[in-house]
Amino acid sequence: MQYTLKKSLGQHFLKNDVICRQLVEVWKETNGPRLLEVGAGGGALTRFLLKLEGVDFKAVELDEEKVAYLLKTYPALEGKLIPGDILQLPLPFSEPFTLMGNFPYNISTQIVFRVLEWKEVVPVMIGMFQKEVAERIVSDPGSRVYGILSVLVQAYYEAEYLFDVGPECFQPPPKVMSGVIRLKRKTEELPVKSERALWVLVKTAFNQRRKMLRNAVKSLFDESVLQDSIFDKRAEQLSVADFARLTFLMR
Repeated sequence: MQYTLKKSLGQHFLKNDVICRQLVEVWKETNGPRLLEVGAGGGALTRFLLKLEGVDFKAVELDEEKVAYLLKTYPALEGKLIPGDILQLPLPFSEPFTLMGNFPYNISTQIVFRVLEWKEVVPVMIGMFQKEVAERIVSDPGSRVYGILSVLVQAYYEAEYLFDVGPECFQPPPKVMSGVIRLKRKTEELPVKSERALWVLVKTAFNQRRKMLRNAVKSLFDESVLQDSIFDKRAEQLSVADFARLTFLMR
């Protein structure tokens, strides 16, 4: 039984066993008793994850054709494969779990925001992204790619870029490099006025990232607060801690 590749779903399936083994080794460094693979696809990584001992493993796959292929090719997936969309899926475990996968490029950012929704039960995420998205997530203040995604992820997780993955490792080969990152939940959260305040501030600040912060976020602060010299900077110059601190000064 074969399957077709669907461009509409951003499908670029791993075909390199070396990369699959590297991903497993990364998982072993922070292994937990529960593991969810997002986007099982053709099963290249899935077949390695199925062999992990003492792990409650589940995989999610949206494409019905791939679901049928996976169940026929890997009978051990029976009862472990969830047909559906990770962006709509209810929590797959009632206790903390690691989330892992070769994420479809076209929804990879949305998957990160899903992880943020689930952050109380996802202590570790290991994901493969288009390289520029991976770099954006882990970037530091002052970088041209530092933005909303960088700040909101790093407010809750330690973000680490692990290694590049070339186009030749996929079928079909994408036109871009890929990169694997790991997120580890911070043991101590940054104090913020509220999670909503942080998200509103960060999104407002970066929506006009070329402007001086004072002009970009003036609707969120009293005029007297805006006199602070930190507002002379642009959003990309502020650290995650700076944004957290400013939430307490918001209206």
